[in-house]
Amino acid sequence: MVDNGHTPSLPPESVVENGKETLRTIVFALLIALVIRTFAFEPFNIPSSSMVPTLLVGDYLFVSKFSYGYGSEGTFWGLIPFSGRFLAEGAPKRGDVVVFKLPRDPSIDYIKRLIGLPGDSVQMREGILYINGLPVERDRLNKLADPADTNPPANAVDYVEHLPQGATHIIRTLGDDQPLDNTGVFVVPPHHYFFMGDNRDNSLDSRTTNVGFVPESNLVGKAEFLFFSLDENTRFWEFWTWPWTVRWSRIFNRIV
Repeated sequence: MVDNGHTPSLPPESVVENGKETLRTIVFALLIALVIRTFAFEPFNIPSSSMVPTLLVGDYLFVSKFSYGYGSEGTFWGLIPFSGRFLAEGAPKRGDVVVFKLPRDPSIDYIKRLIGLPGDSVQMREGILYINGLPVERDRLNKLADPADTNPPANAVDYVEHLPQGATHIIRTLGDDQPLDNTGVFVVPPHHYFFMGDNRDNSLDSRTTNVGFVPESNLVGKAEFLFFSLDENTRFWEFWTWPWTVRWSRIFNRIV
């Protein structure tokens, strides 16, 4: 054989076979990603300040899809209608930070803190949360909780709130006379939950008709930990700014 300096070309059938193998690999990878996203962990990012100081605009987090089992709206987008949840590790607990489908528009994901369980009564009186007629204790902090929160309102105050059964978390208020600081009594129906934002005076949550009570079938999962965080004025794809816009201290923090 004479070497003419050219690389011999593959037979046409080899090119077709290589193309099929590449396509199979891509399809399998997409299926695996879809299964993980549907049944195990799903990434979300925070676009609003309703959960400040716990979650900041620009936070990226993973949500455990299996913590509460799988529901019709929260897992299967309403395509497989059924009631209740199946394969649940346990029931949602008061104080959990939860992603759920907005009842009036299940195409929208919300993230809030679980405050009221089925059968609970929930009310706000002069900025104090009442659950089943009892006030929830809160302790004022001497300074705002997270130094990464760089642009808080001048009148913002952070408190440690102590929910029944021992769960504690930090909330933010702008005073005790804001529009949602005095409400009627909300009695949570069976198979529903009552959610509130930690940024109490800047949150559309179950205190409003925009959200209301959330059916258990709408729960997507429990927010577990942050895997990335960017300054709120930075877009994710602006990677060349990351050395000074990534909030390094927040990465891999658990969400409580």
